[in-house]
Amino acid sequence: MYRSHVLVCGGTGCTSSGSEKILQAFEEELTLAGLTKEIHVVKTGCFGLCARGPVVIVYPEGAFYSHVRPEDVKEIVQEHLLKGRIVTHLLYTETVEEDSIKSLDQTNFYKKQKRVALRNCGVIDPEDINEYIAYDGYQALGKALTQMTPDDVIETLKQSGLRGRGGAGFPTGLKWSFAKASQADQKYVCCNADEGDPGAFMDRSVLEGDPHAVIEAMAIAGYAIGASQGYIYVRAEYPIAVKRLEIAIDQAREMGLLGKDILGSGFDFDLELRLGAGAFVCGEETALMTSIEGHRGEPRPRPPFPAVKGLFGKPSVLNNVETLANIPQIILKGADWFASMGTEKSKGTKVFALGGKIHNTGLVEVPMGTTLREIVEEIGGGIPNGKKFKAAQTGGPSGGCIPASLIDTEIDYDNLVAIGSMMGSGGLIVMDEDNCMVDIAKFFLEFTVDESCGKCVPCRIGTKRLYEMLDKVTRGEGTLEDLDRMEKLCYYIKDNALCGLGQTAPNPVLSTLRYFRGEYEAHVIGKHCPAKVCKQLLHYRILADRCRGCTLCMRGCPAGAISGEVKKPHQIDNEKCLKCGACLEQCKFSAIVIE
Repeated sequence: MYRSHVLVCGGTGCTSSGSEKILQAFEEELTLAGLTKEIHVVKTGCFGLCARGPVVIVYPEGAFYSHVRPEDVKEIVQEHLLKGRIVTHLLYTETVEEDSIKSLDQTNFYKKQKRVALRNCGVIDPEDINEYIAYDGYQALGKALTQMTPDDVIETLKQSGLRGRGGAGFPTGLKWSFAKASQADQKYVCCNADEGDPGAFMDRSVLEGDPHAVIEAMAIAGYAIGASQGYIYVRAEYPIAVKRLEIAIDQAREMGLLGKDILGSGFDFDLELRLGAGAFVCGEETALMTSIEGHRGEPRPRPPFPAVKGLFGKPSVLNNVETLANIPQIILKGADWFASMGTEKSKGTKVFALGGKIHNTGLVEVPMGTTLREIVEEIGGGIPNGKKFKAAQTGGPSGGCIPASLIDTEIDYDNLVAIGSMMGSGGLIVMDEDNCMVDIAKFFLEFTVDESCGKCVPCRIGTKRLYEMLDKVTRGEGTLEDLDRMEKLCYYIKDNALCGLGQTAPNPVLSTLRYFRGEYEAHVIGKHCPAKVCKQLLHYRILADRCRGCTLCMRGCPAGAISGEVKKPHQIDNEKCLKCGACLEQCKFSAIVIE
């Protein structure tokens, strides 16, 4: 038995910030202090509060150390672990109280969260199956195989109200029932771990912190629909997730939880990994299956749907990582438990990757129905630098922008669709007054154009033409007629694109046109970017009463657009100006302004 456990975040965020060096430092310092038999150091998955990483938590005290550096480890070992004195100046400030430390579930970031899919992330060693089992791991699989029929499993999921967490929100139990009803000599279970939305890292974090939850859920799915083989399609850019999945699959096989005759039930099920090359379109279910088969990842027309004719032409179900991570707990605790959380039509919780102009970037899991205001202002800690909240983008390139006027919207599937956005996989990017909404729409369209598989004309050509119109507006060359044409083209693409990715590609444009049309008109009519982002519409001016004639700006201008004499006010020729901002960086008297 150990008297203390030191949990070091081993998720991608903290790893990139140097948590491996922190782990090494703990091993060295504990050895020097003679504490290796008393203190257990665990590399976990993501704790969620990425903005404070690298993160270390010491139990039983629950001391949450943030922004830990390798040189801090010696002090933690000597003071906290050896002498029992918590190093308060290294603690996450919100946990510090006068005479004690506040538990994490009482901090603003954590207190409104409800962790179901993320329940083990930051808690267990994801590379040790025994730790997963200690937290009720594989009990749901055992219950399903010994106490439930396949129909019981599917009915439990239907009653729970679980909907797919990957985008469209299709009822999971219903999808499984279609696959079960299909007759075939072979069926498949697929996991979509191809997470490609800009700013999204929910599935990655689950795989890095709790890979066995996904494996257990896929085995349950195999039992429910009558499949004996599963595939996890994970992008190769997720090396930590891939490594931990490989370890977890091997461990599950060794314990007889994958393979032949699982738990003596007569049920056979095994898993394989397939690495994706980063194509965004492979997040679409039919394109993903085509890629697993070894072909170019392109979507197929539907019907037939995958539940009838999917992978290798056989009945298949595909769910994303977060959807699967919920299933063992639903089987174990019952449908009513899960259905007690969330809203009438959107049950349970949702994981969001909170990023952008926000204090507390990171991973959050909240009950469906939580308002955008609660996420941004309370959990996220508000907007930095005293700026105002302007909008939030949900659903990535397939989603839309939610304006400040709708910040009290309760987030669930139907509410987001009603206001022109969508849940998507769970990216939530916060924007402030310095963001140009035309530029934001252009950014997402550029991404879609690059990632289009090119199979259908509406997506291949339509999104390219739409991007060109947006680019024209940001250069100050657009017209009001262009705005009308853009909107018409958006609806054409939505109605005619082959797959869900093409059909939702215009959403960022439509939502910004709907809620921020004034910004589009400012670009078109006034040739002005209110947020001062679109370079072609910027005008630099030198304030004569502040300019000291030091010539720094003139010497730093690559275009020779600045003229003037020493110790006399200078001038900028906007015809020559490249809008590069070099003069702003050089000026030490705040004499240059952007108009």
